Formats: sequence, C-alpha cells, structure tokens
Amino acid sequence: QVQLVESGGGLVQAGGSLRLSCAASGRTLRNYSTGWFRQTPGKEREFVAGINWGGGSTDYADSVKGRFTISRDNAKNTVYLQMISLKPEDTAVYYCAAARTVVAGRGPNDYDYWGQGTQVTVSS
Repeated sequence: QVQLVESGGGLVQAGGSLRLSCAASGRTLRNYSTGWFRQTPGKEREFVAGINWGGGSTDYADSVKGRFTISRDNAKNTVYLQMISLKPEDTAVYYCAAARTVVAGRGPNDYDYWGQGTQVTVSS
C-alpha cells in the first residue's frame, strides 16, 4: 500500500506560482509511476502531468505544457508539481496518484493509489 498526502495548495493571483508536494509513505515512489490530476465541480478528473517510475520521462497535458513541471525526489519519497504563470482556469482540486506501472498513464483508471487532494485557486 502507498499512502499519498498532497500539500502546497492555496490562493494565488493570476501569473503567480505554486509548488505542490505529494509525500508518499508505505512504499518507495521510485517503484511507481506517478501523476498529477485536477478536478473542478461537475467535471471529470483530468490528467495534468506524469512521471515514469524511473523518473527519466515526463508527460504533460497540452494546457499546462511549458508552465508546469513534475519532478521527484527519491530521497524524500516526494513528487512535486511546480506551477508558474498560473491562470484562473487552473483553479481546481489537485490530486497526486501512483501506479504500479513503468509508464505514467493519462487516465485516472491507470492509477492504483490516490491522495486526498489540495485546493488551488487562481484569482484574476
């Protein structure tokens, strides 16, 4: 079992930055691919970014490419999502997830473990 806890969300003005953290316990994240998703009320959970189990390959949704960066610190067993140039449409609850796969998938069903989420609100 992997337990995931997100942190770092908050309220920020458009154009600002935030760094989300996802701390894992129970297992080492280096053996899992990990991803970040986001969800707004009434909408499906959407893929934001993923990093494969080796950490050498990343994937991003087109809407965040060039603004968001996913990374992992194996020593801290933590995955990060650095977000810059934030827009009001980035407002959502952000979730991290882990999968027992080599490659990080883009669908929620590709993942086995989920955190509880952290709210990100971007004001205009």
